[in-house]
Amino acid sequence: MITTTPGKLIAFCVLALCALSFPPRDSLAQQTAIDPVALEKLRAMTDYLGSLQSFSVHTHNTLEELLDSGNRVDVDVSADIIVSRPDKLQATRSGDLVDQHFFYDGATLTLFNPTDQVYATEPAPPTIEEMLDLARESLGLDIPAADLIYGNAYELLTRELDLAMVVGASVIGGIRCDHLLFSRPGVDFQLWIGAEGTPLPYKYVVTDTGFYNRLSIGTVMSEWNTAPQTDNTLFRFEPPEATRRINFMPL
Repeated sequence: MITTTPGKLIAFCVLALCALSFPPRDSLAQQTAIDPVALEKLRAMTDYLGSLQSFSVHTHNTLEELLDSGNRVDVDVSADIIVSRPDKLQATRSGDLVDQHFFYDGATLTLFNPTDQVYATEPAPPTIEEMLDLARESLGLDIPAADLIYGNAYELLTRELDLAMVVGASVIGGIRCDHLLFSRPGVDFQLWIGAEGTPLPYKYVVTDTGFYNRLSIGTVMSEWNTAPQTDNTLFRFEPPEATRRINFMPL
């Protein structure tokens, strides 16, 4: 009979679980740097999402931030997004210190803060892709997982790519997914794409590798509707009474 102390038994069990749960690091490192299977799965997702004339999705976003003390905190924001190609988008965001409604109707871009009863409006270009560029580069506004909304998302995501790999199978919100990892200079991103049926993304994590803290923004996507009812009034902002117009703060 083999005898052991409780402490040794616990340590043995922990080591056994680790061995069963995770592949050896060396086996991951030995995989091809650019796995064509990972690219095929990414292409299938971006082609499918880009082919949709309209869709809506709920997102839960976690932004990692670093305090001056050196401690990390997470900021959570939920959003409901509806897209109608080629020139309409509406998003409602709520969460830690955020209460915003975002409207784009093909001609103007408006951000409305109902808590403070203020809004800002800017003329906008005629496509969603150009509007997203304007919002990010000139106004400092980001739509959750906006990278995936672009019609040419595959080309954008694979630019300067130096790593593409299939990490393995996973389950997000009860959906079986393929877990993919990609790397470009300064950024890693992971995607969890539905493994059966339509190849929709269910989780997207972007990590800044250019700084020592390697902070990430993670987005979990659910409640996909690939044929929502859309009406032009959804994307057009009508200021409620007692609201005040202000200007976007310059970057």
